[in-house]
Amino acid sequence: MRYASSRGLADEIDFSDALLGGLATDGGLYLPTNWPSLPLAEPDSYPELAAAVMQPFVDGVIDASDFAVMVADAYATFSAPDVCPLVQLDENHHLLELFHGPTLAFKDVALQLVGRLFEHELRRRDDRVTIVGATSGDTGSAAMEAMRGSERVDIVILFPAGRTSEVQRRQMTTLTDPNVHAVAVDGTFDDCQDLVKAMFADEPFRQRCRLSAVNSINWARVMGQIVYYVWAAQKLGRRNTPTTYCVPTGNFGNVFAGHVAHRMGLPVDRFIVASNTNDILTRLIDSGEMVADGVVPTLSPSMDIQISSNLERLLVELLDGNGPATAELLAGFRERGRAALTPQQHERLVAEFAGARLDDAETLAVMSGIYERHGLLIDPHTAVGIGAAERLCRPDEMIVTLSTAHPAKFPDAVEQATGVRHELPAHLAGIFEREERVESLPNNLAVIEDYVDAARR
Repeated sequence: MRYASSRGLADEIDFSDALLGGLATDGGLYLPTNWPSLPLAEPDSYPELAAAVMQPFVDGVIDASDFAVMVADAYATFSAPDVCPLVQLDENHHLLELFHGPTLAFKDVALQLVGRLFEHELRRRDDRVTIVGATSGDTGSAAMEAMRGSERVDIVILFPAGRTSEVQRRQMTTLTDPNVHAVAVDGTFDDCQDLVKAMFADEPFRQRCRLSAVNSINWARVMGQIVYYVWAAQKLGRRNTPTTYCVPTGNFGNVFAGHVAHRMGLPVDRFIVASNTNDILTRLIDSGEMVADGVVPTLSPSMDIQISSNLERLLVELLDGNGPATAELLAGFRERGRAALTPQQHERLVAEFAGARLDDAETLAVMSGIYERHGLLIDPHTAVGIGAAERLCRPDEMIVTLSTAHPAKFPDAVEQATGVRHELPAHLAGIFEREERVESLPNNLAVIEDYVDAARR
């Protein structure tokens, strides 16, 4: 399997180089040069299915038996026997719970595996890297948990100061391992993401620090998320019947993984993109135009994003694989704050995707309603997904909504909606009493680069 940049100017590489490189040298995102087919077998265990679905993407680089061991080891860290359990809400509406990993968010599903892939490849090369990443809440803690204690990896995570939940922040700032570093940036998530991309674009700095990435610009993250779409269809007995998936998303990586599963042969009716007030994706689907707006803090902070990195992977498809045209479209968007698809491109987009947005008041209403009707506590991101699914559902349409985070990560919002304060699981007990270790820095590339340079061992 070979990987090419979405912008078409970087050399094709294999999986191991895409894994450790993260962002392509031309600033694009790596994509496989062809889509493999899903396996016909339907194994009963999630790890077995995961190994079979993902094996073609690592083909030629990692032996199948070694890969299966890494996959099984990654999912042994999850508290649910099914790894990603399916819970029925209504006759035609199910929740896919993706939060049973160590940090209680869907990011664990991919990152527990990515951590093991890094260790495998760095050990094989006798090498080390410095990971830099940006998080709107959940990626940071999941990445730090996956990499903590590694002798071959130093990791620096940037997060927007004051714009995560307290639990999300403390999951990053209370780790004591010497190779993990949390940085609160005076700005938004988009600012943090821009800083990471600027560090990768600074070629001397990138080479000196051996930069790598584990947020969703890394193909391995998307690869790890493809599996649970197939798993949900299998659990419902719908591997050969179209299903609709509703995905709360900000950076587009989670829903793009579903799109890849579709390209690999999974029958899909459509994808519903669920947004909060920061609804640039919903507006793109509705109008065919991307228009940037200010980022508004919400009860669902992991979706407080205006510039969705993984959208680039879909845009290059809509532009018929034309990498330079994709780069030009995105450059225009960054320069003018707006960019438009052609009518034909927009038509292809809405053939597969629909979108809906919920504000905070509507989110709280969904959380309250689900608790009253089902006795179920949900986090605000999941509530945005459920609300969007209920708003757009068609008669007899089977919908799976992705439940992306444990309600205990957002206790204030849950209590506001339901009057119930969800306690943290036992392994996170005492997190509010632990000392925090965090650096507060300005939104300044030179300052951030100096910090990263000094932090690496």
